[in-house]
Amino acid sequence: MSDQYYLNYELLDVIANEQAVSYRTAEPFPHIVIDDFLSSEAVVYLESLFPSLPDGKDQGVSAHLSHKDGSRAQYGKHWVSRELSVDPAFRRLYWELNAAPFVRFLQRLAGIPKLLPDPYLLGGGLHQTGPGGFLEVHADFSRHPDLDLARRLNVLVYLNSEWDESWGGELELWDKEMNERCFSLSPKGGRCVIFNTTCDSFHGHPQPLACPSGCSRKSVALYYYTLDEDNSWVNHPTLWQQTGAVEHES
Repeated sequence: MSDQYYLNYELLDVIANEQAVSYRTAEPFPHIVIDDFLSSEAVVYLESLFPSLPDGKDQGVSAHLSHKDGSRAQYGKHWVSRELSVDPAFRRLYWELNAAPFVRFLQRLAGIPKLLPDPYLLGGGLHQTGPGGFLEVHADFSRHPDLDLARRLNVLVYLNSEWDESWGGELELWDKEMNERCFSLSPKGGRCVIFNTTCDSFHGHPQPLACPSGCSRKSVALYYYTLDEDNSWVNHPTLWQQTGAVEHES
């Protein structure tokens, strides 16, 4: 893989030309699903290099993150944002996803000019959730706390080469009123999901994973920002919701 690009720029150029309108008008909020965003060879290769589930002492363990009312918002999720803590193969992928050709693709697709990648990978990087884990539906924090930039887009890339749909783990998109799940998709390997981030772009995978021991739901997450030139972007933390998919504990 060292002599190849991970991303198919010809494919991305076609998508930007043909699907920008459908992206921007998608319900319940602007989004797109791109299958075969990464080749099956790349998925297997990167999956083989994915860090094992940590023991609770490594960076980014989020075993219990609670709502203000004490109920659990996520469980069994782990992440590594430090670029130097992952294999160089992932650093190469980060470079491609943060480089100008991909950022220009995002700008054309979403119609959002002057996008900036996050060199700190704050909250992003490698994500992994083990058996029984879940991520409650939420809208993401809206401003970068270190750079004071407005958060605009999420890019999620799944690295599960042999995911059994009976294990669950579907990404769910909910309507603005949190009355209805409008869309869900399996986290199969090579699939990419891109969506706008606003105060009501509610998403998550709230169903506890049923994958066997030794398996996990693996993804790469990157976020993109803009300057808030007129100081109009609302500043809010992650807005957790409850769907009733799991029993919440106080």
